[in-house]
Amino acid sequence: MNLLYANDRAGQFPPSYYAATAIGSREFAPLRGEVRADVCIIGAGYTGLSAALHLRQAGVSVVVVEAHRVGFGASGRNGGQVGSGQRQDQGWIEARYGIERAHRLWDMAQDAKALVKSLIAQHNIPAPFAHGVAHAARSMGSFAQQSSYAEKLARDYGYFEIEVLRGGDFAAIVPSPAYVGGGLDRGAGHIHPLNFCIGLGNAAADAGAQIFGGSPVHHIAGGARPIVQTDKGRVICDTVILATNGYGAGLTRQTAARVMPINNFIIATEPLGADAARVLTQNIAVADDRFVVNYWRLSEDGRLLFGGGESYGYRFPNIIPTVMKPMLQVYPHLRGVRIDYAWGGTLAITPTRMPYAARLGPILTASGYSGHGVALATMAGKLMAQATQGQSAGFDLLTQVAPPAFPGLGGLRWPLLVGAMTWYSLRDRMGW
Repeated sequence: MNLLYANDRAGQFPPSYYAATAIGSREFAPLRGEVRADVCIIGAGYTGLSAALHLRQAGVSVVVVEAHRVGFGASGRNGGQVGSGQRQDQGWIEARYGIERAHRLWDMAQDAKALVKSLIAQHNIPAPFAHGVAHAARSMGSFAQQSSYAEKLARDYGYFEIEVLRGGDFAAIVPSPAYVGGGLDRGAGHIHPLNFCIGLGNAAADAGAQIFGGSPVHHIAGGARPIVQTDKGRVICDTVILATNGYGAGLTRQTAARVMPINNFIIATEPLGADAARVLTQNIAVADDRFVVNYWRLSEDGRLLFGGGESYGYRFPNIIPTVMKPMLQVYPHLRGVRIDYAWGGTLAITPTRMPYAARLGPILTASGYSGHGVALATMAGKLMAQATQGQSAGFDLLTQVAPPAFPGLGGLRWPLLVGAMTWYSLRDRMGW
């Protein structure tokens, strides 16, 4: 079964709140026949569209081929959180890669947040950046870890944006009985993810990038000039940027071994009216400390957008009960609320939860953002655009921290992943 079509209709967005409130979406025709470009980009999400925009601003000819449409994948379906740092914390990164490289990775992530904000402003993208992401702790042990980490970021990285809130102070912002406190990161934020992706696509197209929708790639032929083959056409180019994230299995063996797709789900309630203040009292987003993270925020019209639950096969489960269960654990008073939208999406993880970036001959690739991709994917696209022009310091840093392959070989790799993820999910349910 092909993930591109397992849960979706060709060329159509899922029935999400984001799709219902999308602004400026364009239809791009399929590729037919042969075209030539300096760079061919596979995938029209944050990574690919950021690369396309930055390449066109540098005068490089670009073709983007997308199996469905701009923003179809995880870039148009995620929780919209623009987090600080990498997916792993700085202590973990220091221990694995050293202090100097850890600081460079932190600075890259800070620049990634700034890049998202600047692109929204420069291109008038209707995805305003709202500051504030709270990290909710279920236990005093978790709260102590968050407090210690906030102190470390302030002391070692000069980052003073996290306010640690305990008990009633945290509940005054996040009024849920499930948490004992948490940290509120005012330097992070949240956006409308699909509108941001659509805006990137429109900016890239307006800058001269050729974008083709409905053009799934079947294979990439090597050689002095790679050939990207689609259903009804092909692109001859000098460089390929592979930006498919969870949907790219089979295009390169190296990526398939290190980047695995998983599914995550979101529901949107009816507008809550005055009851929205019993969910959040500020315009922030929240993520908790579970292995399978719960994350949520309010929409502009007062709906609760709540994400939770994962699956590891091709087909999505029944989404509403899957997500309602953790939502009611966080907000029991919402039992009986109407659910107006429910959707799933496929993201990608790596064994270390650090992104996978690599040079594979004439192919540059970045993916596997592990749920931390709004800012990092946008930055990775810019870094690959720069690398094609000989400015490779940033992209090379990502390649230096690329994860190893998942354990197992061939058909064994997927069962091993599912077993591990199921075990950690069980720990969540048991409160371990």
